[in-house]
Amino acid sequence: MSDMSEEFTTRPLLMGTHGMVTSTHYLATEAGLQILRRGGNVVDAGAAIWFCQTVLEPHLAGPAGEASILLYWADDDEVLAVNGQGPAPRAATIEWFRGEGYELIPGDGFLPAVVPGAFDAWLLLLMDFGTLSLEEVLKPALEMAGGGFPVYPGLLRAIQRCEERFRAEWPTSAEVYLPDGGPPEVGSILRNLPLAQTLRRLIEVERSERRRGRISGLEAVRDCFYRGPIAEAIVEFMRSFKCRDSTGREHHGLIALEDFERFSARIERPVSTSYRGYTVHKCGPWSQGPVFLQQLNILEGFDLKAMGHNSADYLHTLIEAAKLAYADRERYYADPEYVEVPLETLLSKDYAEERRRLIDPERASLELRPGEASTSTHEGGRMEMGTVHLDVVDGFGNMISATPSGGWITSSPLIPGLGFPMGTRGQMFHLDPGHVERLEPGKRPSTTLSPSLVTKDGLQYMAFGTPGGDQQDQWTLQLFLNHVDFGMNIQRAIDMPTVHTTHFPASFWPHDAHPGVVHVEPGIPEDSVEGLRKRGHTIVLDPPWSHGRCLAVAIDRDTGLMMGGASPRAGTPYAMGW
Repeated sequence: MSDMSEEFTTRPLLMGTHGMVTSTHYLATEAGLQILRRGGNVVDAGAAIWFCQTVLEPHLAGPAGEASILLYWADDDEVLAVNGQGPAPRAATIEWFRGEGYELIPGDGFLPAVVPGAFDAWLLLLMDFGTLSLEEVLKPALEMAGGGFPVYPGLLRAIQRCEERFRAEWPTSAEVYLPDGGPPEVGSILRNLPLAQTLRRLIEVERSERRRGRISGLEAVRDCFYRGPIAEAIVEFMRSFKCRDSTGREHHGLIALEDFERFSARIERPVSTSYRGYTVHKCGPWSQGPVFLQQLNILEGFDLKAMGHNSADYLHTLIEAAKLAYADRERYYADPEYVEVPLETLLSKDYAEERRRLIDPERASLELRPGEASTSTHEGGRMEMGTVHLDVVDGFGNMISATPSGGWITSSPLIPGLGFPMGTRGQMFHLDPGHVERLEPGKRPSTTLSPSLVTKDGLQYMAFGTPGGDQQDQWTLQLFLNHVDFGMNIQRAIDMPTVHTTHFPASFWPHDAHPGVVHVEPGIPEDSVEGLRKRGHTIVLDPPWSHGRCLAVAIDRDTGLMMGGASPRAGTPYAMGW
């Protein structure tokens, strides 16, 4: 375990022995904790938290979004990944978009919609590993949607940004989020009655089939969402309503019932690498997760501790390693069912050694430099909305880390009668046939969603993550290094100021890149910032406490001590345990 000394932290390092829960909203965290107290496990608690987040943080995640999930299952001493990214519809082709005059897939409206993946991902986990009924898992979210919850500043700002669009174009969204004809006040109670109705419908469907067994009830819920009235309502709305997008064009959606029926989330093997005695697990190259591992492999060859925490030498090395790893992401990462991703090479220590030699300790690179990892024939103001995260460790020794996102109320109108919008993850695709991330029917867009799970000697140790798009695997990398290389406890590691680069093309519309740019959070020493400038980095000073909302849980397997930490950034993340 890390240093437990009493250095100042913005929040206490929480410690317990029965269970530890973190999420990006304190009410969702409390709901997950109550699930554990009632005897549920990490999957039951994680699903309950996610459903609550879709109510509490609808500008950051929704029922029609996607999810990347990592699970450590103690009975088998095994780490599993859950691919909850839905695919592009069969009607979505490069030719269709080109024919309509699009050079990029827009970041909002109906055209970037893909099949919802998160809902099935959580159902799959509940079927295989959960213990409670869906009714028990859904109850906290239903109470929040029907009874209401207090509006907080982050949600209010999102509603205010979209007020005119809700009022002029999206009446279903205005009905819920402009309850008295305008944005609600902070502290006022906001209800989403259509979403509450949807959750009740799911509970009723499960109840009617649960007499045949718990799994039968969950399968009936899945059919309701993907083959029944919910999918039908979504498709009908997207066929009957033309939605304007960021280009000013109006279009119906491209998704058909067949796209829903074909889809299923899946459980996979994660990818991993070793770092100073730890094994770090990530989701595959359909996420950006391997970029975290590539950075670790490069950095393992440096004595980071000797450089000094947040020194110019340390931060320069960190930034240059990120540029190299993200250049490989841009060239190689995609849905592995459609593209041969050379992961064995990308994650090898020999490859990392080659890449490490490209780092000039005195000069920032202004190039995008992917490596030669394969003989593959593939060559090759951001519309980023937001994300949520959760981590849980239970009394059975199970651990989960999940980063759900998508289905944002700011980028697509609420579906009548359902209370949630479609997602827009299809904006990650490119319309260049030579790009590895080119649009193809049925292909899953690569996602930035990137939970992390760490084992030591084959057993559970730590789970962590953050919202933040392309920055997720830069901020959480610093959290991890703060803990492992600099001996900080997880709350202090979370509190430390961070940097990130936007040197590489963004995943989100309009895929802009800013070569050499480094964003710096206040608290980084001035001499370090000046040292970065002297090396050729272009510095952007960001507002205080603006980099991410990192969360983490950890367990000491020898003593059973559980720890939890949550970032003070944005005000709503919280950890709880007992």
